[in-house]
Amino acid sequence: MKTVIELLNEMKQAGVIQNYAIFGAMAQMRYTEPVATLDADVLVLLKDAAAIDVLGPIYRFCRERGCRPREEAILVGDWPVQFIPTFSTLTEEAVREAEIGEIEGQPARVVTARHLAVIALSVGRAKDHARILALLETEAVTREEIAGLAARHGLQEKWAAFKRRFLDV
Repeated sequence: MKTVIELLNEMKQAGVIQNYAIFGAMAQMRYTEPVATLDADVLVLLKDAAAIDVLGPIYRFCRERGCRPREEAILVGDWPVQFIPTFSTLTEEAVREAEIGEIEGQPARVVTARHLAVIALSVGRAKDHARILALLETEAVTREEIAGLAARHGLQEKWAAFKRRFLDV
């Protein structure tokens, strides 16, 4: 994972991306028990999000450093990395407000627990629901924090449905 973090920081420094934040299972491990994952998911804030080939500069940068595409990811060392452009005001905020952590001695930007939970809420798959429950169980985030962030991003109905299904038993 160290190689991934070094690449992300280099990409930011070179201006290929404005910023990044690790999210998904890799971010969840910062706040909960380890979970199985086969890849690293990275939200990227791009300079030209309206470009036709929005990920082209990232793929070129990675290719120049010996990284190759593998399915929907780029293989960086042993890690498949999925670069996901920010796709909402919520994900843009998650990148802006990311915490600086350390992974294998490298400074790494990781989404906050509250953003991780609300992004999972917005996507709504079974594994996303499990992620929210794990974050709540470890007290990495509170119901109130999720409710507040969900409300700011128009996800009140999804939060209410989640609570009815999983929390109000």
